[in-house]
Amino acid sequence: MNLCSTLPSCSILLLAGGRGQRMGGRDKGLVEWQGEPLIQHLHRLTRPLTDDLIISCNRNLERYAAYADQLVQDDDSEFPGPLAGIRAALPLARHPHLLVLPCDAPLIDSDLLRALHKSALEHPDQPVMVREGEHWQPLLCIIPTAQAAVLESAWQNGERSPRRAMQALHPVALQLEAGDPRLANLNTPDLLSQINDSRCM
Repeated sequence: MNLCSTLPSCSILLLAGGRGQRMGGRDKGLVEWQGEPLIQHLHRLTRPLTDDLIISCNRNLERYAAYADQLVQDDDSEFPGPLAGIRAALPLARHPHLLVLPCDAPLIDSDLLRALHKSALEHPDQPVMVREGEHWQPLLCIIPTAQAAVLESAWQNGERSPRRAMQALHPVALQLEAGDPRLANLNTPDLLSQINDSRCM
């Protein structure tokens, strides 16, 4: 069965608005991996799945615009973190759920997205969040857009952690094994090189 036919209507947010400190200040989404910008790997996976592909970015807007239906930016120039991008996207999302993915996890696959969506259908009023072993992965989640006000309230009260901001919504875990290779976070030059090397062996 085609993946597109199994998914409910869903907006998708790719997070690419960080400072890139571990990349020496480079814009992570545009760092090349296997000959392409990191953002392009997730774009290839997600573009067929939605008519509302949103990218959170704070630099190089012209380049990111080629990959998105909408761009969102933080309202703070100090790079306040990924919750800022989620907060900006939720009110603009055109569908009842927002799938959130980080730009530096190019090994995410369609099976993982299908599992997230299945869980979201079973729990339509709660966020569904990947849990890897004992650790939550709050930037791999689906959030009901109707809950935007709850996250906005958390933000206004000073919360900057996506995980803590979503606690009040009682997130449902999509449980994965610790070390699941699809969750590899390629956020340093060394990790980019290691994954390239391992795939070439």
